[in-house]
Amino acid sequence: MKKTNLQLAVILLPILFFAVAPVRGQNESAPIEINPTITIGLTPPIPVSLTGFSGEVLSVLKFDLYVQGFSFVSPDAAQYQISGSNSGNIIGHVTDKVARKEILSRSYAGASLRREAHALSDDIVFAIRGKKGIGQTKIGFKAQSENGDGEIFVSDFDGGNPQAITHDKTIVSAPAWVPGRLALYYNSYRLGNPDIFYNNLATGEARTIAAYGGSNISPAPSPDGSKVAMILDKDGWVDLYVADADGSHLKRLTKSVEDESSPCWSPDGKWICFATKINERRVLAKIPADGGAVQRIPTPGAPNPTEPDWSPDGKWIAFTSQMGEFDICIMPADGGTPVILVPGQDPSWSPNSRTLIFTKLTNWRYSLSVLDVFTKQVKDIGRISGNDSQPSWAK
Repeated sequence: MKKTNLQLAVILLPILFFAVAPVRGQNESAPIEINPTITIGLTPPIPVSLTGFSGEVLSVLKFDLYVQGFSFVSPDAAQYQISGSNSGNIIGHVTDKVARKEILSRSYAGASLRREAHALSDDIVFAIRGKKGIGQTKIGFKAQSENGDGEIFVSDFDGGNPQAITHDKTIVSAPAWVPGRLALYYNSYRLGNPDIFYNNLATGEARTIAAYGGSNISPAPSPDGSKVAMILDKDGWVDLYVADADGSHLKRLTKSVEDESSPCWSPDGKWICFATKINERRVLAKIPADGGAVQRIPTPGAPNPTEPDWSPDGKWIAFTSQMGEFDICIMPADGGTPVILVPGQDPSWSPNSRTLIFTKLTNWRYSLSVLDVFTKQVKDIGRISGNDSQPSWAK
């Protein structure tokens, strides 16, 4: 039996009602950092120990923390000692060995052990780094069967609890979350043409956004959700357009003999970054969101860039570079030399602006992997279907 959108919304909404009770007093002062140096791809992970946990809870904690820049060592070698238990509900403690004090002590109840473990990992990250964790975040992605048909899925960021949100039984692509909402834009051929659709998982609202003659692809909602950028060839040119969130008040931003692709927004909503060609070479560029001159974004040492994604903190642009194979790269948003991180494509930033999800090709099949850009630590997500690709991280 197919689940309704409203049923899916109940499944997918974050668990907000944990009975989270302090076991002892929690000191919220900032922890002491042994190694504060941050270098893309070369930052040493923070050594922590994990004791007292088992089974699924231990696996979730290791996944969540590893892709946020932590490594696992013995208690004697750890900068932070993480201990607890998961017999029944979960209890977790974190001790800062340098400061010689406990910085987290909590218990968790009212949800599955998996969700409680994600909540604990978020609290661990906040206690140690002072930043929100990503354990309870969601991703959207395309899952394609062997016959070429696909559906848009939503799952926990580590691939847990996957749920199909479309039942189009055709070619689908390019899911894109509306920031701060349980809603997605995506492409589908369900009407016989590559069109853009909107699906609000919380309310069940579904809407056709762009169904002009020709291709309607690459939807990219603005940070405040009021606008959507897209690539259309309705006027004979494959160009960048922007419209209101419902597809109205369409405005053309570029008019080029070259094909534009892969728009994304700066987090302040002032710029749209996209891939284009200049002098027959694939490059990245940006344009004011309300129209204006196109500005090239150089990517020295990383040719044929495409699929840019602007980090939520505004500091970085991740993209795909093709140099024989596809590579995930990152560069400062205000310009600089890109760093090539790992093979892959389709990068999408997490809300923490340090973790990426991307598509990986292994044995001629696509799957999803999660990458901490500072340590280059990678974890693979279990494949949902024949090929999983084009991830989008909810922010």
